[in-house]
Amino acid sequence: MGRFGLTAGPRAEAAQPAVLAPERWLVHRVLERMRRPPVGIRLWNGEEVAAGEAAAVARVVLRDRGALYRLLLDPEFQFGELYSDGRIEVEGDLVALLEEVNRRQLSGGRAAAGLRRGPLNTLSRARANARHHYDIGNAFYRLWLDEAMAYTCAYFPREGLSLEDAQAAKMELVCRKVRLSAGETVVEAGCGWGGLALYMARRYGVRVKAFNVSREQVAFARERAAAEGLIAQVEFIEDDYRNIAGRFDAFVSVGMLEHVGRRHYRELGAVIDRCLSPSGRGLIHTIGRHRPTPVDAWTRARIFPGAYAPSLGEMAGIFEPSGLVVLDVENLRLHYAATLRHWLERFERSRDRVRAMFDERFVRMWRLYLSASIAAFTTGWLQLFQVAFGRVTDNGVPMTREHLYR
Repeated sequence: MGRFGLTAGPRAEAAQPAVLAPERWLVHRVLERMRRPPVGIRLWNGEEVAAGEAAAVARVVLRDRGALYRLLLDPEFQFGELYSDGRIEVEGDLVALLEEVNRRQLSGGRAAAGLRRGPLNTLSRARANARHHYDIGNAFYRLWLDEAMAYTCAYFPREGLSLEDAQAAKMELVCRKVRLSAGETVVEAGCGWGGLALYMARRYGVRVKAFNVSREQVAFARERAAAEGLIAQVEFIEDDYRNIAGRFDAFVSVGMLEHVGRRHYRELGAVIDRCLSPSGRGLIHTIGRHRPTPVDAWTRARIFPGAYAPSLGEMAGIFEPSGLVVLDVENLRLHYAATLRHWLERFERSRDRVRAMFDERFVRMWRLYLSASIAAFTTGWLQLFQVAFGRVTDNGVPMTREHLYR
């Protein structure tokens, strides 16, 4: 993977089985299904196959005959599986390879095949999904996240910002968009390791109730609140967003909507409606799509079970049934690509420690996930929406966006 540290495995031995003419044809079929990105393919016996005349950005190495057949049958899922198992290697830049594949899918007008109502994330299923991804150990995430353990898109208003400063800038931007004032109350749905809740309390003097179904994250956040002397201002609650009760001046959700599932959007809107005061404001920060498209099968199976990234049109299903009105929309797509580059670089520096915690397959799986995420944001396959909203009758809305940047 070049600059991100992925190196090629050993070359195929001369004793590997010969490639048959039908198998060469199948390799070209795989390339056709990928719309012939500028990549080379090396087969298990060392034979090279080029996708076209353009200079290759990377080479895909198939370690065995079975890998070819699995890739042909289900490329979307099997590429991730085979790469994780070491049966596929990538020589060159993995991110550039994935970017080329994405661009060809987008230019080909790939339809949202298989798009149904989306995952049914019941209370029990939501907890199980959180355990799969977030409860694999705080020590793992501390290796490559920033000091505040922010696991969402950072904000880079200036070039050269560190990841820590960019995450703080994101938290400040969120606070300004919901126009926080000292003494107000805030409810946060899906609080991660508590960084934003603590920032709001520390910086703006508000009181926060933060809900999260991840046991490990909540335990970590409570320890941080105690260490910072903010227990009186911030309460971390291990519970689902659907059980939020009480009235608040602001509702904030950063990086949680991806786990809700679009069939639950009306339900989420009803929760927001009942918990917001008459003059309440809110913000939802989420990974999204430019049009309705399901999350790929490999990511759902191995990384984010139950995940769904909505289009803006789908997000309207949160606000419109509950009489809430959208006040501001901002797309931070390229900021997430920059955030992920920081994460991947830190992950690669820590890969030996990650391997010791888990195994080589886990290292390769997460390298692919982070690399594919960069490629998704740089090519527009994924978006990052910040949507500020309020009551339809609220006339306290600022006349300009000056308050966000002064």
